[in-house]
Amino acid sequence: MTSLVKTAAGWGVTAAAGTGLLPPGTTLGSLLALPAAELTARVAAVELGSAPPGEPLAPVDDDTEVWAAGVTYEVSREARMEESGDAAIYARVYDAERPELFFKSVGRRVRGPGEAIGVRDDSTWDVPEPELAVVANAVGEIVGYTVVNDVSSRSIEGENPLYLPQAKMYRGSCAAGPSIVLAAAVPDPYVLGISVRIDRGGAPLWSGETTTARLHRKLPDLVAALYQGDLYPRGVLLATGTSAVPGPDVTLQDGDEVTITIDGVGTLRNPVRRGLFP
Repeated sequence: MTSLVKTAAGWGVTAAAGTGLLPPGTTLGSLLALPAAELTARVAAVELGSAPPGEPLAPVDDDTEVWAAGVTYEVSREARMEESGDAAIYARVYDAERPELFFKSVGRRVRGPGEAIGVRDDSTWDVPEPELAVVANAVGEIVGYTVVNDVSSRSIEGENPLYLPQAKMYRGSCAAGPSIVLAAAVPDPYVLGISVRIDRGGAPLWSGETTTARLHRKLPDLVAALYQGDLYPRGVLLATGTSAVPGPDVTLQDGDEVTITIDGVGTLRNPVRRGLFP
């Protein structure tokens, strides 16, 4: 499995043969500006050795855009309909030709492995959302995959669908990592198991599982819909939705820990903090 990883030393490559650093000055944006074949060639040219890669950071640049798709699983449609005062909106978007797409975060706000994710002080029901994210280059080719936690306030979104930005975009609401697995290492992205677990006080509180086989939409179609309306010269991360979310009897609290694993992509683990934090 070949992956792009970001550490304090810069952007590097990890593979079965070892690890290595990309040339100084390399950024995710500079890589995603390339056609997929050229990006693959750049990665293949890196000399791999046995040096440890260092602790992974969020696999984004400060200016990387992270977008997300909503209501892409049947379970998500049903849950949003149940919690909302306007359930018909979610039923319509699930079957519509145009998917729900929304801006989630800019790279400088994305939390990496081990960094704290957040919940809002003015929210009463807060959940992790484990999602497969596609990494697309400047021309909309899917060149890789990573894990995203689309942390969300269910109480705020459920009160009014127009509150979606406040429910989805706030400090600590997005985490990604631990790396970007190149697309060639994931031959079939529609058979990936996804698991999520919340630990509280060192003990399991809640866990859930799903699979990308339940996705209602195709990944290239989601990317095409996003790129239809704008240009992304430095590429983009697009989280593709979830169907493993706790019910109203479970809400994230300060000190919890969330662990998300996607088969063949990686494990992302983050502690939880309430309110604003550095």
